[in-house]
Amino acid sequence: MRTFIAVPLPAESHELLAGMQQELKAAEAEVRWTAAKSIHLTLKFLGEVEPAEIPRMAGLLREACRRLAPFGLSLRGLGAFPGLRNPRVVWCGVEGGLAALGELQRRVEGVCEGLGFAREQRGFSPHLTLGRVKGRRNLHRLADCIKIGSPREQSFEVNAFHIYRSTLTPQGALYDILETIDLEG
Repeated sequence: MRTFIAVPLPAESHELLAGMQQELKAAEAEVRWTAAKSIHLTLKFLGEVEPAEIPRMAGLLREACRRLAPFGLSLRGLGAFPGLRNPRVVWCGVEGGLAALGELQRRVEGVCEGLGFAREQRGFSPHLTLGRVKGRRNLHRLADCIKIGSPREQSFEVNAFHIYRSTLTPQGALYDILETIDLEG
């Protein structure tokens, strides 16, 4: 099954992100917008994993992260990968406890590498994917909307992360929580 590990967001954050998406939709660019309620902060995309491996993985993640304390993050800023001139992914940034988030991601990466998953070659760039650009129409307007950005920001506490199953459907991906790993510090 298609699997990834991510930090969930509170409902209030999903509402704020939906508002940001509405503002960006005014550009009328060709973007496939992520369902706001599905937006999460990915720590590691695993791809195909045997269901029988999930409990072992969860146990190793719990052990590796058991002394990590909860930490705060804030949603802030808009941007695009690889950049505004040729955007492919539209994102919302995060700030705040980035050192703690980086340590969490390093531990997740280490456990996954020990289980045979390839280490990510790109550096960890924490972000929330709002949408994926699918065409060239109105990209300049989209870039202008991103530059103007949304001045709103919101803080939340990260006290757990999940192992998710991702099921691809014509309407978009559906996510199911397979395991929860709490940060107890």
